Amino acid sequence: MLKLEHVCKVFDAGTANKRTALDDISLEVKKGEFMTLIGANGAGKSTLFNAVCGSFMTDSGRILLGGEDITLQPEYKRAFHIGRLFQDPLRGTAPNMTIEENLALAAGHGTWLSRIGRAERRRFRERLAELDMGLEDRLDEPVGLLSGGQRQALTLLMATIDPPKLLLLDEHTAALDPAAAEKILSMTKKVVSENALTCLMITHDMQSALDLGSRTLMLDRGRIIYDVSGEERKHLTVPDLLEKFKAASGRAMNNDRMLLV
Repeated sequence: MLKLEHVCKVFDAGTANKRTALDDISLEVKKGEFMTLIGANGAGKSTLFNAVCGSFMTDSGRILLGGEDITLQPEYKRAFHIGRLFQDPLRGTAPNMTIEENLALAAGHGTWLSRIGRAERRRFRERLAELDMGLEDRLDEPVGLLSGGQRQALTLLMATIDPPKLLLLDEHTAALDPAAAEKILSMTKKVVSENALTCLMITHDMQSALDLGSRTLMLDRGRIIYDVSGEERKHLTVPDLLEKFKAASGRAMNNDRMLLV
């Protein structure tokens, strides 16, 4: 479904601030696969997502989605097939628009509510009710009035109301309180499973990286240093991952956020 071939990206090339953000990344993600990504700050996780989404053009390599070469495709065109959630609950929704208007926009109706029929409004309410956040009776309220957890739940629904080819989750629960984070993760598993979505999720919680999905990828300094799935992954523990990082990178993991269990 998603394939990266020798993708490279260097920022500030030719200056003292030169930084290799993606260093010859080659990766293939199968259709319906749920992969978790881990690595210290600056490892290249979000940069990898930005490359896939088209936030910038890569320096070399190819990116294919569903067999189509999207390497030079602009970001707005890729957005038709890629859903993405960010760490900040304020991103991904329009706060001054109502819940219904946001859903209409995500469903491809623009902001013209007159184009939405009864069946579509019923679908919106039913999908909101499934979130169990009490949003189904608040369709006319501005999104800016919602809590962080409610906004992230709405953003998840907007990103998947018409199932995308690829769903990217960029630490989408990190800014939430523990109860809201747990609820959003539960929703995520349900939505990904029911729609058989191809999903990549960045997390700093190493236990979640092992508990969720079927494959875990570890990045460091723009490189993939560990890729595990199947039986080997089932028996891994957080200490095992720390040892794998040390063996592959030559240094111990010292980022406190990476030690969360």
